[in-house]
Amino acid sequence: MTNNLNAISIDNIANQLNQKSKSYFIGKLQEIRTELKGLKRRPGYNIFSSQTIADEWAFHHGGRCELQYNIGWETVSDIYELRHGVAFSFETSRTLPSLDVLVPKVRLFNDFLRMYPEIYSDMRMWHYQENRSTDSMPGPIPFELVTKGCFLFMGKRQTVDKIDYDVILEDFDRLLPLYKYIESNNTYQPVSLPDTSPFEFKPGCTIKASATVATYAQRELNIKLRHNELQYALFQRLVSKYGIDNVGTELTSGIGTSVDIVVNMNGEYYYYEIKTAASPRACLREAIGQLLEYSFWPGAQPATRLIIVGESPADNDCIEYLRRLNLKFPLPIYYEQV
Repeated sequence: MTNNLNAISIDNIANQLNQKSKSYFIGKLQEIRTELKGLKRRPGYNIFSSQTIADEWAFHHGGRCELQYNIGWETVSDIYELRHGVAFSFETSRTLPSLDVLVPKVRLFNDFLRMYPEIYSDMRMWHYQENRSTDSMPGPIPFELVTKGCFLFMGKRQTVDKIDYDVILEDFDRLLPLYKYIESNNTYQPVSLPDTSPFEFKPGCTIKASATVATYAQRELNIKLRHNELQYALFQRLVSKYGIDNVGTELTSGIGTSVDIVVNMNGEYYYYEIKTAASPRACLREAIGQLLEYSFWPGAQPATRLIIVGESPADNDCIEYLRRLNLKFPLPIYYEQV
């Protein structure tokens, strides 16, 4: 949806979002807040209110002491853009005299991003601390940024001449599980994540961006690009071994996560988790907990084999470590190089 630039203001945008939100889950934000916080009455009907709309930004009504839904102007590389997403504002004020109320919320934010590291991978994080930082992939917030005067944001940007309100509201809906998890103090479990449908095996591979047009630094350091390349290489290898109808990628685990690659062996499943760390030890450390959750968490589809995949060959310590795990518990955990 393209807007007339002369008519654009944060106030107009916020009011448009308020009106259009009635068709989205985020339109019930004040009802959600009333339930989560045990309020005696609903604090209004809209996402944004006159008290929370300024010239350069707006946040949801009641959001000063919360993980706040936020929109605002950004100038990045001399391009004027509108941001939308969620934020922590670590600026003290009359309504927020101390940062203490936000500290446990940051911890819950970090917990959620560790549990679901891929769910907001299409978004970016940045912060203001005297100057604007560069963009980064969403991830846990370091404690150094939880300091007076820092503003931390996670979301997306749109150019000012092409503001799509539906995209904003869809992203606001996607962020509700994070908001509920934090503002319920972990009593709300994020069961409404996009990929919590029951496990269903589907063969095939979703082709994603690889490093074919990347610089050397991107190929070496961009985790997403390296992961995509490894995933496609492993998919081809497994198809040659098990057949095209028995290998699928990015299948929902049924518990709000997805498995990198699944092999179907006559109704028994092999789960493959790909890691881009340089050493087998680092790959094992990152992947074992995820694979155990994929297979054994209540509601998950059990797997017969759990395979960690890395670029480096297994060394003697890696082999011995897995031997001990399989002997002691036993756990069907293996390591493969690709």
